[in-house]
Amino acid sequence: MRQTALPCVMEMAARVVAAPEPSDKVRLAHAVAEDWNAGRLQAPERGARACAPDAPGRPPRPELRPPAQVPKRKLGNPEGRFALMHAVAHIELNAIDLHFDMVARFAGDPRIADDQRQAFVSDWISVGDDEARHFTLVRRRLQEMGGDYGDVPAHDGLWESASNTADDLAARLAIAPLVLEARGLDVTPMMIDKLQSVGDAASVAILKVIYDEEVGHVAAGARWFEHVCRDETQSAEHCFHRLVSTYFHGALKRPFNEPARTAAGLPGCFYEPLADVLS
Repeated sequence: MRQTALPCVMEMAARVVAAPEPSDKVRLAHAVAEDWNAGRLQAPERGARACAPDAPGRPPRPELRPPAQVPKRKLGNPEGRFALMHAVAHIELNAIDLHFDMVARFAGDPRIADDQRQAFVSDWISVGDDEARHFTLVRRRLQEMGGDYGDVPAHDGLWESASNTADDLAARLAIAPLVLEARGLDVTPMMIDKLQSVGDAASVAILKVIYDEEVGHVAAGARWFEHVCRDETQSAEHCFHRLVSTYFHGALKRPFNEPARTAAGLPGCFYEPLADVLS
C-alpha cells in the first residue's frame, strides 16, 4: 500500500498566520505544534519556497491606528490596567504570527545547515506555541476584567517593523527576536512593578510567566542569528549592526535589561552602540 505523503510543516504554519480569528489562530498554533512534535508533518527540503501570506489574518476588531493615536495607559484605574493588558494581548497575537511566519517563510532557507533544519523548525514552532498560550492567558484575564480582546484600539507597529524583512532570514532574526522581543525583556519588569503597586496580582502572575519564557525566545533568536551569519565575512555583531541600521526604523531605547539580555545570549556589544546612533 502506498504511504500518503505527510503535510509540509511550512504550509501548515502558513495556515496559522492566515487565520483571521484569534481563537482559530490559537487552536491552529497548538495543533501544528502537536502534529510536528508527533512526527505527523514533513520537514522542508533545502531551498523550499516560502508559502507565508503577505500579511497575517486579522479580526475586524481591534481598530488599528498609528502608534501615536493609541491612548496612553494610566494604571491607577481599572480602565488603564485593562488597556495595558489589552496591549500585551495584541503583542502576543502578533508574536504568534511572527514565529509561525518564521517557519512558513524561512524553514527552507539554504543558510540553515541541512542537519539543523529540523531543529530550526522545532524551535520556532515551540516559541509560536508558547505565544499562543500567552495570548490565551492574557485574553482570559481581559475577560475577568469585564471585557475582551478587541475592545481597545491597537497599532500594527510590531508586524510592520518585521514585514520589510520578508526576504532575508538574518534580517528577520535581527529585528523580530533580537530587537522587538528583546525590548519586552526591558519593559516587562517595569510593568510588573507598576501592577504590583496597585495590587493587580492576577495580571502580575501572567506577566511573570511571559517574561520568564521570553528569555528563551530571545535566546533562540540569538542562537539562530549566529548560525545564519556563520559564513559571513563580518562577525555576527557587525552583521547585527548593519541589519538593524538598515531594517529597523526607530530607536533602541534605554534602559536595557542587561542581565536578561545576557542570559538570552545577547551581549551588550550588539545593542549598546546602536542605542546612541538610532535614538
